[in-house]
Amino acid sequence: MILNATDLGWDSESSGAEPIIPSDQLGRSSAYELPPLTAWGVALCVSGTLIATENAIVVTTILATSSLRAPVFLLLASLGMADLLAGVALILHFLFMFCVEPSDWSELLTSGLLVTSLTASLCSLMGVALDRYLSLSHALTYGSGQSRRRAAILLLLVWLGACMIGAGPAMGWHCLEDPNSCSVARPLTRTYLSLLCGGFLVVVMVTLQLYAGICRVARRHAHAIATQRHFLPSNQSYASKHGSGRGFSRLLLVLSVFVGCWMPFSLWGLLGDASSPPLYTYATLVPAAGSSLLNPILYSLRHKDIRKVLLHACCPHRYSHSTHIDYPVDV
Repeated sequence: MILNATDLGWDSESSGAEPIIPSDQLGRSSAYELPPLTAWGVALCVSGTLIATENAIVVTTILATSSLRAPVFLLLASLGMADLLAGVALILHFLFMFCVEPSDWSELLTSGLLVTSLTASLCSLMGVALDRYLSLSHALTYGSGQSRRRAAILLLLVWLGACMIGAGPAMGWHCLEDPNSCSVARPLTRTYLSLLCGGFLVVVMVTLQLYAGICRVARRHAHAIATQRHFLPSNQSYASKHGSGRGFSRLLLVLSVFVGCWMPFSLWGLLGDASSPPLYTYATLVPAAGSSLLNPILYSLRHKDIRKVLLHACCPHRYSHSTHIDYPVDV
């Protein structure tokens, strides 16, 4: 998934900069001149730093707090680790693009790291949806030690699969020696990217089905409660309706961001080819990478127990820290 400044329209004639030397001529060139820093390069470095920083805070908070060991926190830690790797990949892409002489191995490294991080991030998001569904449908037993072990095994399989998929370019599934087989995201081949994006679409659809199941279970619970009580006091009825409205709004926001971030690149990877304008690839890949910036805000930092730990770490004299952790279903 490597594009240079020339691909985005900053060529030597319009900017006055020296032309970028093609990768197949680097070995024959005695002196390589780095391209000038552009606005895209600055955005790449800043966004990668922000993504890596905020996700490092989330991962450190969860791993350093012994009381945050429920399945949901394991999934949020996995999501934060995947997004942290995405931020590191963006920073490495910036360094290889503007600071050091690029090479084939640098393209394979950043591409493999991005594929691994995006795959693990998307699968972790599906795991979060599964956790929310199980915590509603099996509220009495979910969260036990056995559930934590199952979540840990599931995450181990997710990361093993993500690493195997991300190792594809380095293991020879690339188009550096055959440009005609390139996809919209060089150096990935079109076959590799089509399989990857097809898998992304499957995970997206499964996640949407899980959220649909969450809505069905929540509606069934609400109907059962209303049937048992027959009626509610006016103030409690208003609070219940108000809370349901806020829950639906939060769910709609989460789903909108999720679909908006992942659907464009998944579809473009299936429909585009090497002759497609590189700008379109960036227009669809940026939202997928941008999800790594939004995930901590939408998932981890919205959880009251994680916020409690962070507030206690920042202001220990103002906020009292309790080791008791609740496990509400935050749809």
